[in-house]
Amino acid sequence: MNRVDAYPFADLALARRLERGEALANVDFVNGRALAFPESRAEWMELGGTYAMFDGPTSPATQTFALGMSEPVAEASLDELEDFFLSRGAQVFHEVCPHADASAPTLLSERGYQPIEFSNVLYRPIVRDLRLIAGSSKTIKIRAIDPHEHELWARTAALGWSAFEGLGEFMQQLGEINAKRSALCFLAELNGEPIATGALNIADGVAILAGASTIPAARRQGAQLALLEFRLRYAAKHRCDIALMAALPGSASQRNAERHGFRIAYTRTKWHLPLTQ
Repeated sequence: MNRVDAYPFADLALARRLERGEALANVDFVNGRALAFPESRAEWMELGGTYAMFDGPTSPATQTFALGMSEPVAEASLDELEDFFLSRGAQVFHEVCPHADASAPTLLSERGYQPIEFSNVLYRPIVRDLRLIAGSSKTIKIRAIDPHEHELWARTAALGWSAFEGLGEFMQQLGEINAKRSALCFLAELNGEPIATGALNIADGVAILAGASTIPAARRQGAQLALLEFRLRYAAKHRCDIALMAALPGSASQRNAERHGFRIAYTRTKWHLPLTQ
């Protein structure tokens, strides 16, 4: 393992940075959707440090981030947040950090919300001369895409996610959305052909990693390792000192992240408000 600066303690201050960073990454995505597809009515709002995203009634991005991270949660605030979603025909989901004010889980329980999912937030410090492991592929080349290559990036990512049903329409739109975002998109190439993708958002010195996909024929050749290292070094050169990724508990994504220096900062809970009949 390469030398890195000391890991910051996973306390409330760090959690606020990470949660706000991911919230701003999702703001960027929703803004991209709104510009690329105005008919989607995609929009977001901020209320007392909580960020509410509407990306369509069934989108996984339609939810809140950072609930209770800046201040206690009030009944009136939850009323307003719920109306933001319900008035747009969407169900209500809140992604809640365990460092949130205790009023958040208390009120959610009292109002009939149910916990439906957990996710681990992983982090690691980054430096400009970061190296992940020796012996990474020398034949795979990583580069940021050119402005006219968003559709190529989306097609490559779609090939990697082809085993997942229901992503067809989303992937068709992703190239146009990314063209309107500030997120950075990267390609891994082998012999000049794209084989894998990765994306990066930068917010308040936090590098938010996403968009990892490798075409089936090119898996287990080190493409994602090369993309990860390239993005971390890129982010460090652009004044980031910490990186973030999220993964399902016990998943292959978590295992791979921990192999490359990421640690679990905390486990979030997604809460859902069941619709009454």
